[in-house]
Formats: sequence, structure tokens, C-alpha cells
Amino acid sequence: MASTLSDVPEGGASFLPADYVARRRMLLASAGGPGAARRRGLAALTDAWLREVFAQASSNTELGAVGVALIAVGGFGRGELSAGSDLDLVLLHADRRHSDAVGDLADGIWYPVWDTGVHLDHSVRTFDEARRLASTDLAVLLGLLDARHVAGDPAVAQRLRSSVLADWRAAARRRLPELREAWEERGRKHGDLRHDLEPDLKEGRGGLRDLVSLRAVAASWVADRPHRDVDAAVRRLADVRDGLQEVTGRSGNRLLLQEQDQVAQVLGVTDADELLREVGASAAAVTHAADVTWRRALQAARPSRSRYIRGRRPVLKLLGPGLAEHDGEAVLTAQADPTIDPLLVLRLAARAARAGLPLSPSSVDRLVADRPPLREPWPDPARDLFIELLGAGPPLVTVWESLDQAGLLDLLIPEWSWVRHRPQRNAVHRFSVDRHLVETAVRASELVRDVRRPDLLLVAALLHDIGKGSAGDHSEAGAPVAAKVAIRLGFPEDDVHTIETLVRHHLLLVQTATRRDLDDPATAETVAAALGNTDVLDLLHTLTLADASATGPGAWSDWKAGLVEDLVERVALRMGGAPAPTAPPLSPEQAKLVSKGRLAVVVEPDEAVTWTVTVAAPDRPGLFSVVAGVLALHRLSVRSAQIRTERVPEGDMALDVWTVIPERDHDPRAEALRNDIGRALAGDLDLTNRLASRDAARRLPSVPPPAPRVDLMRAASDTATVVEVRAGDRPALLYRLGRSLALMGVDIRAARVVTLGGEAVDVFYLQDAAGAPLDEPAAREVVRLLTDAAT
Repeated sequence: MASTLSDVPEGGASFLPADYVARRRMLLASAGGPGAARRRGLAALTDAWLREVFAQASSNTELGAVGVALIAVGGFGRGELSAGSDLDLVLLHADRRHSDAVGDLADGIWYPVWDTGVHLDHSVRTFDEARRLASTDLAVLLGLLDARHVAGDPAVAQRLRSSVLADWRAAARRRLPELREAWEERGRKHGDLRHDLEPDLKEGRGGLRDLVSLRAVAASWVADRPHRDVDAAVRRLADVRDGLQEVTGRSGNRLLLQEQDQVAQVLGVTDADELLREVGASAAAVTHAADVTWRRALQAARPSRSRYIRGRRPVLKLLGPGLAEHDGEAVLTAQADPTIDPLLVLRLAARAARAGLPLSPSSVDRLVADRPPLREPWPDPARDLFIELLGAGPPLVTVWESLDQAGLLDLLIPEWSWVRHRPQRNAVHRFSVDRHLVETAVRASELVRDVRRPDLLLVAALLHDIGKGSAGDHSEAGAPVAAKVAIRLGFPEDDVHTIETLVRHHLLLVQTATRRDLDDPATAETVAAALGNTDVLDLLHTLTLADASATGPGAWSDWKAGLVEDLVERVALRMGGAPAPTAPPLSPEQAKLVSKGRLAVVVEPDEAVTWTVTVAAPDRPGLFSVVAGVLALHRLSVRSAQIRTERVPEGDMALDVWTVIPERDHDPRAEALRNDIGRALAGDLDLTNRLASRDAARRLPSVPPPAPRVDLMRAASDTATVVEVRAGDRPALLYRLGRSLALMGVDIRAARVVTLGGEAVDVFYLQDAAGAPLDEPAAREVVRLLTDAAT
């Protein structure tokens, strides 16, 4: 019959090593199985036995128990003991005057422990020796920070603990960098529990050893650490290690593949994959807590220019409405109201990632507590912010993980729970499925200049493996899931179909290129039939490159790249080009504005955050740049625009329809915009200097965007030279582009402007002074000027 914890004596009974071994075996075979209760029970059993051993040993020496203490350190010091754990013990005495007697006492303790077969890590120190070693040896310090009296003189143990803590707190600002470097080096050496197929539960990043570092930072009083979630995560990792040691019968920390199913069974987990997901989730909580704790420690250790200026009030650098940078983090300002603004979580995440800032934990907590639901399908501004977040580059990873740890991703994309911490049973993959998807979006953000629809590329990158873990082909399983997400994001039907196609066929190019005869015409025909047009082909080709680079070095080679490139060229030839879009007819209201023949501005609200600004004015060189500059001056971020020229009896009239979002909490006013446009056209408002002085104080993105791309679309129009600009969006970009064209004397006959997340895709239809397309030298000069303006 298995024993229970109540069978274990709590002290007062004298028993030999064999008795301890028998009772230890009974406890480890208890019905409760691996868990915190068993670890505490084993520690309590061991404490009771060690007290008896100490009492017997001290009675046989002239030293007695005064001025000497037996201390547990490390995990045993924290009051938990696993079946495979060492007994970490220190025999502490006041001085060396009785060294022979101390030696006899030590032998009287160590030999009975060795007789049990339990591994012993032991030392004998004077008070001064222990304190001096803790001041120079980080490993000794970390052990003694968890020191706990077991037997002997409690005053000696308490004195050491108090002295070591005081010394650590006094030297913490000097020694914390050493502790951080040890933490980072351990992660580099032992891997990452979130992604490793055979994780090291103790030494890997996010493992049990990380808690020791976090406890040390908290003990320094420089910064506290998160408690509830990370403590639960560490307990689960300890449970898994207990299960591993029970299965193997050995002391060990690495969860090998051949043992994972048995460990899962011991712990009552479905299978090895689910076990690794639990390990990954626990490690993610620990890693996130470590990141937050170290950030807090560094903030406290360095002087901050932004925390205390102008008396005691912190100075915040605004990132957008209700958002600011403070002490190296993106925060919600006091004016932000999460209870009424469902876009606030996306706005904070997008602007933080673009600025390369982590999210403030307190601001995230405000969002979790008060965030209202986002209506479905999402409004356009919400989708734009989401795309801006996905296109932010490497800072996306940190922001995304913060949202995930807070549970906010489940509110935005419930389907994410299916891939969260899902292991990849393929050695070529560096990351778990969820992290691989985020990494693919990061790699795709570097390639957005290569496609016409960067928004579709980024969403497909994030979702291309969303079906992994499903029965059958994960591409087929994931396609309808991706379509469901795209519909929720508010994409129109054609875009939903494109995203679904990209996910369904995200392996098509590499599989076809490496397994089929490219010289067979049917090969290109098959791919062309599956994709439909060259835009989707370009998207899929770019997604393939991003997916491969995010997977790992073994997933791609020059040979594969060459085959895929060859296949794409053959398929493109089969498909041919797409027809150019035509401009929609004027609405009655627009026709009325144009017929007036003079400058007019109309401002209308669209949704919660977007406005339409319609500008009609006599056409003239530089009009586009003036309107764009005034909008930028009024802190109106352009999301899209359609520019066209209409003929009326009085001459050519330009009609500009702009969709904008105010950067601050002020609605755009038509009269103010019309006055400033008029002043700028008359030469009374210097837009260049005003914008330059204002933008000098803006925070630049932490990760420089890819270089802009400017292409001549030679077959797009018979009456104009068509130029497409793809660049990272930034304030006054359209003003700079338009001004470059105006200085060259080029007329913008029409334009289509769209901002997709953080990417601007702007198409200009250009003519010379005679109303004809530009000649070749002028067209090349336009490309050069626009490239410089967009850089």
C-alpha cells in the first residue's frame, strides 16, 4: 500500500540512514505523484532526519551545538527537494579555534548522508569565510541567498543570512551586470525551453535556474519580480523534472525525446507534444518575467533623463493619442481611456513596435482590465494598426510576446491558441510554431518592397502555418482558418481569397521546383492555375523566401533559391499582366465642388478615428505637395488618397480625396485646412521649414525600414508616365515626394495613395508641361528624385 504524506514523521524520532531511505521511498511512491506537495514533504522528512543526525553528531564532540549551524542552501534551502536533487548543505561555525571539533562534527553528519546514497554537496565554513566567498563568487552568493536553518544554533544561521543580504544590497548595482551576463550566457549555452525539442529544464532559458536569478534581483531591492504567474510556471517545470527523474531513475534535467511520452503519462498529460507545450508555456512565463525584471533593474540602476524633469513630474515623449514613451517603455498616458477605445491595444502595440520599445507592464494591465470588445469585422483603422504592428521588424517579437503573456492575443486572434508553444517535430526548425510565424512576419517585413500588397504578405506570413497540429495536410487545414481570421480583420472578399490561397499553397513553389520537371509546360501551367495572377505569384514567392529564412539555415540553399526563381519566371510568362484599374466616376457632391472653380475643402468623419478630407482647387504644379504638407502640418496621418484632374469651363480642377487619422485628439477643421493651403499656395507659409523643425524631435523607428523602391510601370498608361513608390510610411512623406516632382516641373495628373500598416504604396501618373508622358531621361530622373525623397 502506498504511503501518504501524513505517514512521514515531522521530527522527534531518531532513525538510522536505512530508516530514512525506507521512509523516503515510501513518500516517493505516494499516490500524489510528482508535485510541490511531494517536494515539500521530502524536504520536511529530510529536515527531521538531519536534525537527529546533527544532534547525535554534536553530542559526540566537545563542540556541542552552540555557535554551529547546519544550513540548507539552493533548492533545498527554499524548502523543496526533488527525488534526484542533491542535498546542498553548509556546516557553519563561528571561527577556526575549534577546527578539529568542527571536523569531527562534519564527519558525523556527512557519513550518514553518504550511507543513504543521496548525493551530497557540502562545505564547512566559518562565518567570515562564507561572507567573503559570497562577496566574490556569484554561485556561492546565489546559494546563500536561499540559506535556511536546519539544525544547530539558529542565531548563527540568521546572522549569516542577514549579513549576506546586506552585503548583496549594498553591492547590487555593481554586481547586477555580472548576474545578468551569467543569465545570458546560460541561455546561449543551454538553449531555450520554449523552442527546444529536448529542453534542459534547469539551465535552459526560461528554466528553473532563471528563478534563482530573479529571486536575487528581488532580494537586492533594486527591482521586484513578477510573482503569481512565474511561480506557477516554475512549479510546473519542477513537476516535469520530477516526472523525468521518476521515469529515468536518475538525477537529470534534460527531457530527451525517448522519455517524453513516459513523462507525460506520469504527469497525466495527453502526449509528448502537449507536454512540450506545457514546458514552453511555463518557460515563456519565466522568460517574460526575466525580461521585465531585468528591464526594471536597469531602469533603476541608471540615471534617467526622462523620469524627473521639471520638478517631480515625469516628462513623456508622445507616440500618438494617449501613448507616450517613458523610461524606455511605451505607456498609456493618463488621458488614455481603455474603457471607451477598443483600438487602444492595437495602437499601443503598433507604435511601441515601430519605435522599438517594450510595452509597460502596468499599461498592459490597464488594457487587460478595461478593454472593450473590438467589433467584427474590424474597422479599417484597426486593420491598419495590426498591419503596422506586423511590419515593425524585429521589435514585433517582444511586443507580440507581451500581448500573448497578458492574454490579449486570445481576444484579437482566438485561433492563435492552437499554435501557441506547439513544438515542431523537425530538426530544421529553430522555433515552436507560434514563434516561427512571428519570425516569418519579421522576415517578410524586410521584403515588403517586392510586392504590391505588403498587408496581404504580412498577414499570410503570420498565418501560413496556423493549421499545424491538425490531422492531414496542415496547409489545407490552415487555409480556411486563415480566411476566417482575414474576414474578422475586415479584408474585402478578394483579399480574403488571396490570403487563403497563399496559406493553402505556401509550400507550392518550393515543392514544385524541387520535385517536378521545370521544362515540362504542364508544371508552370499547374502553378499558374492554382494562383491565378502575377500579384499572387509575387506574394507567394516573397512568402516562400520569408518562411525559409525564418525556419533555419538548413531550410534554404542557393540551389533551392535558383530553382524557385526559375519556376516563378516561367509561371509569370504563362500568366501575363493584369489590366490597369479605372477611376470611379465623380459623386454629385464632388462634381459640385469641382464646378465652383476655386479652392474648397470639405471634412467629414468616416468612422471612430478616420476622416475624409476632400480638396478641390485649380490645378497647378506643386498643388499635391502643398495639400500633403498642410495635412502633415495639422498632424493628420494619411491612410489613403485618390488624386485626379477634371476639366471644367474655367480650366483644369484637381480633386483630392484623402482619408486621414488625427495623430492627436483634435478633429480636423475644414476652415483651418483651407486657410493654410491658401497661404502655402500664395507663398506665405513655409511648409518645408515648419515640417523640418517639428519632425526633428520625432522618435525614429528603432529598426530602419528597407530601402525604398521606385519603379516605372511602363505599360500601365498610354497618356502618362506611371511611377510606383514603395516606402516605409513616415510623417510628410507625401509632401517630400510631391515637392520633388514639383521642383522638376512634372505635373501629377492622377495619383493613388495607400498606407498599408506601416508601408506606403503610392502610384503617380505624371505628364510634362505639354501634357505628354515623360521622355526616358526625365523618367529616370524622376525615379532618382523620388528614391532620394523616400529615403
